[in-house]
Amino acid sequence: MQSIDIARTIIWIALFFLVSGPVHECAHAITALRLGDGTAKLFGRVSLDPVVHFDPMGGMLLIVTALLGLASGGGIAFGWAKPTPVNPYNLRGRYANARVALAGPLSNLILASAFAVGFRILYSAGAWPNNTSVLNMLQLVFVTGVSLNVVLMLFNLLPIAPLDGSHVLIDLLDPMTARRVEIFMTQYGLFILIVIVIFAGQIIGPVVGYLVNLLIGVQYYL
Repeated sequence: MQSIDIARTIIWIALFFLVSGPVHECAHAITALRLGDGTAKLFGRVSLDPVVHFDPMGGMLLIVTALLGLASGGGIAFGWAKPTPVNPYNLRGRYANARVALAGPLSNLILASAFAVGFRILYSAGAWPNNTSVLNMLQLVFVTGVSLNVVLMLFNLLPIAPLDGSHVLIDLLDPMTARRVEIFMTQYGLFILIVIVIFAGQIIGPVVGYLVNLLIGVQYYL
């Protein structure tokens, strides 16, 4: 276990709780409000305050899995923010539920791009992500922000309940097929999700590496 691995893990956890999780859930809430559903607003979720989006079980699981991954030298952190309450019957417009669901992953793509801009600026000044100086540590924050948000975007787009991708898929299907998919997800969705989490590195790892390298403009993930 190296000091840079410890720093990266701490940054990953902090960015999830303070930035990526709140922005993701707030994006759901704002989109739902604009499309006619004020449920999230009633619960105070149209906010970037990390406290209102913190889920005790999901947060604890993220910390534990991140630390286990650090100790074992591998693995992927898994956890979640408090799900945003949405009443689909209040939403207006075609594919409104899909649009609300897509708002979260899209917000992560925007965040990844913003962190990538910071990375490119510091890279042009000679900074590289490590913990040998303040500037390099800031660069580590930027590249971790890129990778974290790319992971959140891709993972949430998977069409498995309760991930955002499942809401998009169901909203795009005809009612009869959507009902069958919902029943299937109720029965097997959790099992499928557990399998995906276990093999997440092999499933989305190569795509994450490609997108991170594309965004930051240099070869960082191998």
